[in-house]
Amino acid sequence: MVRDMKRLRFLSFALWALVAPATLSVPVRAAEGFMPAAKANATKAAAAAAPETWHFLHAGELDAKKILPPPPAPGSLAAQADLETVLHVQAARTPEQVAWAKFIEHDDLFKNSRVLGDWFTAENLPFLAAFFHQVDDDGDLIFGDVKTLYPRPRPPFADSRVHPCVELKTTGSYPSGHSSQAWMWAGLLAEIFPEKRTEILDRARDVAWGRVIGGVHYPTDTIGGKLLGDAIVAELLKLPAVQEAIRRCRAEAEPFLRKKAA
Repeated sequence: MVRDMKRLRFLSFALWALVAPATLSVPVRAAEGFMPAAKANATKAAAAAAPETWHFLHAGELDAKKILPPPPAPGSLAAQADLETVLHVQAARTPEQVAWAKFIEHDDLFKNSRVLGDWFTAENLPFLAAFFHQVDDDGDLIFGDVKTLYPRPRPPFADSRVHPCVELKTTGSYPSGHSSQAWMWAGLLAEIFPEKRTEILDRARDVAWGRVIGGVHYPTDTIGGKLLGDAIVAELLKLPAVQEAIRRCRAEAEPFLRKKAA
């Protein structure tokens, strides 16, 4: 499955890079169930009025429009390539791939135990769990704010041929929140466990691709998610409090790492 996923990812991303500058008129179905711009604006206004709780990084500290280019315009050649990729993946997806899409549908930091080991649990690592909970709080505020910038309908709302195998939400498609979170987690975990950097980053790629397999995101949504997740990590790593938290996370995990190596 991993080999097929990597091959499809490469082909779709290469195709997107080739066709992104061009445009071609293609029919797009009305976004039934998708949050309209007026509702999105109202939601954004309500969120702005509500008190925000942040720990390390405030949404306003990131200029999302500098980090993320707009998604492919409706009717463009790039948008058509995005949709064709989703349809191709849907036609070829295996039971194993569907199981993966469902497994990461409600992803959890500690599902990284598949990479790091069975000892990687919240019970064993309470400080790490609390640190990432705070990071997730900040991330959720940032992800929600960014999604209102580009109200792109998810694939099934754009074309009735797309049949998702996971829950279809009515929030915007771009960028992929799952991908943003996966890359945010991966960037920090790779600092805590540098010896597992490659495997940690590979998992983030597979999580992102799982959303394409699921039929609820386009490949460019997942690329946008990576750009956003990476940008959040870059800003977090500038903060002394985050560097200290990473040091403490590593120290907390050290006994389990020594035991595993013994």
